[in-house]
Amino acid sequence: MFQRALKSREKVLGPDHPGTLTSVNNLALVLRDLGRYSESEMMFRRALESAEKALGPDHPSTLASVNNLAMVVQDLGRYAESETMHRRALESRDEVLGPDHPDTLTSVNNLASVVRDLGRYAESETMFWRALEGRQNVLGQDHPDTLTSANNLASVLRDLGRYAESETLHRRALESKEK
Repeated sequence: MFQRALKSREKVLGPDHPGTLTSVNNLALVLRDLGRYSESEMMFRRALESAEKALGPDHPSTLASVNNLAMVVQDLGRYAESETMHRRALESRDEVLGPDHPDTLTSVNNLASVVRDLGRYAESETMFWRALEGRQNVLGQDHPDTLTSANNLASVLRDLGRYAESETLHRRALESKEK
């Protein structure tokens, strides 16, 4: 379905039109969900290249493409490359959208995740705290993104051997999800 929509949009709108880029991105997301990471990466790279050309390097849609590409590169185990992309997305979102924007907080969370994958747990903890506190303030205590940040922070606390703190956060997130 997404492939047909993409072909139609390319034909009618052209390859770099924002509507076409949406279809490229949607197809890449589906491919990632299916575990077809190499194909997904190729589509995300295409979306990013077109977005940079059509919208500029700091446009919110371009930064979403950077974030999405960083996620699939992380899925492929290329953590250093993913970290570079996540840092780019975070720095630009911080500047363009502000430090408390939900997309900025997503970038904080995602960067913390790859830093955790790189084994830098203390650095990851600091970022997960920022994501959690920001999401609590902006989205509320029981928002799914806030609960994701709570679970992520709890996991890195477990990595650091701080089991009681980890358990408390995991339980709080679980209780909120069960409401």
